[in-house]
Amino acid sequence: MTAETLVPPRTEPGALPSGGEHVTLDVDGMSCASCVARVEKALGGVTGVREANINLALARADVTLGAGEKVALERLIEAVRDAGYDARARGENAEERAAQREAAELETRARLRRDVLLLVVATVLTLPLVAPMAGMVLGLDWHLPVGVEAVLGTIVQFAVGRRFYVGAWKALRSRSATMDTLVALGTSAAWGFSLYLVLTRGEAARGHLYFEGAAVILTLVLFGKILEARAKASAGDAIRALAALRPQSAVVLEADGEREVPLSALRVGMQVLVVPGGRVPVDGKVISGASEMDEALVTGESAPVAKQAGSRVIEGAINGNGRLVIEVAAVGEDTTVARMIRMVEAAQAGKAPVQRLVDRIAGVFVPAVLGVAVLTFAGWMFAGGGFEQALVACVSVLVIACPCALGLAAPTALLAGTGAAARAGILVRDIEALESLAGADMIVFDKTGTLTLGEPGVVEIRPAQGDEAALVRLAAAVQQGNQHPLARGILADASERGIALPRAADFKVVPGEGVEGTVDGVSVLAGRPEFLAGRGIAIGDAQLADAAATPVAVARDGVFAGLIGLRDVARDSARDALAALAAGGLDTVMLTGDSQPVAEAMAREIGIGDFAARMTPEKKSLRIGKLRRAGHRVAMVGDGINDAPALAAADVGVAMGSGTDVAMETADIALMRSDLGLVPAARDIARRTLGKIRQNLFWAFVYNVVGIPLAAFGLLTPAIAGAAMAMSSVSVVSNSALLARWRPAAKARG
Repeated sequence: MTAETLVPPRTEPGALPSGGEHVTLDVDGMSCASCVARVEKALGGVTGVREANINLALARADVTLGAGEKVALERLIEAVRDAGYDARARGENAEERAAQREAAELETRARLRRDVLLLVVATVLTLPLVAPMAGMVLGLDWHLPVGVEAVLGTIVQFAVGRRFYVGAWKALRSRSATMDTLVALGTSAAWGFSLYLVLTRGEAARGHLYFEGAAVILTLVLFGKILEARAKASAGDAIRALAALRPQSAVVLEADGEREVPLSALRVGMQVLVVPGGRVPVDGKVISGASEMDEALVTGESAPVAKQAGSRVIEGAINGNGRLVIEVAAVGEDTTVARMIRMVEAAQAGKAPVQRLVDRIAGVFVPAVLGVAVLTFAGWMFAGGGFEQALVACVSVLVIACPCALGLAAPTALLAGTGAAARAGILVRDIEALESLAGADMIVFDKTGTLTLGEPGVVEIRPAQGDEAALVRLAAAVQQGNQHPLARGILADASERGIALPRAADFKVVPGEGVEGTVDGVSVLAGRPEFLAGRGIAIGDAQLADAAATPVAVARDGVFAGLIGLRDVARDSARDALAALAAGGLDTVMLTGDSQPVAEAMAREIGIGDFAARMTPEKKSLRIGKLRRAGHRVAMVGDGINDAPALAAADVGVAMGSGTDVAMETADIALMRSDLGLVPAARDIARRTLGKIRQNLFWAFVYNVVGIPLAAFGLLTPAIAGAAMAMSSVSVVSNSALLARWRPAAKARG
């Protein structure tokens, strides 16, 4: 995923590029699922747009263009405005989007302050209207003059109700209807009927007025909107926390001294200074100095991480007591934090398949409710209930029907769930990844670097002739530049022995087998014994004394030169993580390129019963395909580099890459630190998030299915209907917000 997938570059003035590109708009003014349906319809009607997905919780539109199409950005914004809403393009880089987020948050806080003040005024004006009803319960015969009731009710109707009238008018102009339409019609009917009685009957109208009903509805709906806005804002804390990790400036080391510059001025290769207690401004490599860093907010790792020359550092980490000089490796949109923000935003903007159905229902929900309200009024009149009773039932139907809860059910749960996962160091690419992981019944693990530390050390050297150092020199020389863990182990051994390595020519990696090249004019092969056998090189009965060690066979000019044995160490978290997965009813499998004895020894050590040895990357991919054809839903956990084919072949790929570029760019789910305990934790948050979506949708549907008939049959007053409608949205958002309290059950280390 790149920045361009969010806001594509312009190919000509005012035009967006073609070929299935995406553009993201921030949309203001949406309040319910009917609004979502209207904006999607408006954007989908623009020529050149293939699909438009709207996220109510994020107030965001993701527009996909058709292949070969170009669409003016202004045309998309105009379509949204014609539908009665406002829109603006998201920034093209991290700095612009951060500025937009800050401006939006300031506006949200200002709007909340205004709404709270308006709520106080509305409450003060509404209480005198409901006080006589409370007095009746207590046996007190006290009432307001009807003229005072009319004045108080009118102020509330138009001071608090103004927003609903504006929304209803916008919907009417676009020939549609929303929640604002229902509230405006319902309260206007109650207020208008009451005002008519006051003007025609005077004090004789007492006992037949509904000013208090309209005022209570508007006050409670406003209260619900305030609670909803606060809950939605807290659900977005994850992205705000990530954005806050990015400092505004950095200290650059130059020939003539130090200079503070904005982050936008940094370039790869520059050297920056990080003082004790300072926040790292870039991704990079330590050039000099030693310290410990707090990377908790980036990777979820609570323990300080030691850093020294050569160590990789991540933007946003907090430096300890040491002074560090860092060479810049990535800036701006390419840093780990920037990619994390993009990945979390993309996941939160996704839409569950069930939500697409809900949105289609919402498109006809409000018109259907208007029809039910008309039928309710007609039914009561036909049954002889009288105009007043018919009007009260009609108003109750209009007020209680709430598409808001339907529209917020899935996106708020997704927002909270992916945010909680990100804080724990689990990045989710999209809703499909959550669904696949939650539904998986088998977890397949790579061994090296996943179940083990990926740092095998040399434990045995058996040269066919000559001494050990000569064999190590030959094997290490041809492995230079190879990032395989076994290669790193051999190179580390050569370094410890102080062996000077000649440069290798014609270097070539044979995936899953080994390497070949030319060293000092001699052809050298190093890899699995089967790799040499396939080249016609016989190794005879040579074998390692340690059956659990992985053998690397070396050949020189087509002649077997010896074996080097390496052993890896299982991660401390492996056994507990596997046990947790088994307790959850999942089957676990280990796939490794190692020999059968090595694989068997590791399987016994970590407690995994099913494994397969001598698996090349291609064979791993084929094995996963076979498991899927057998009916399993498979999750593959690997390092994100050598396991790319297997990760792609699985239903969901989980890369445990400690925040590496490849892990976050290729995986469906990326674990930001090498802790196997995050695998069961990821499945847990996936299941909880989908569970919240199901809970929210169930109660949102039940609320409407039960509430509308009760209102139609006159069993609910307008005031009670208004309270129920307000609380329905609040309950959905609050239920989703509970996910923000989720934490991994345990944190094993290593």
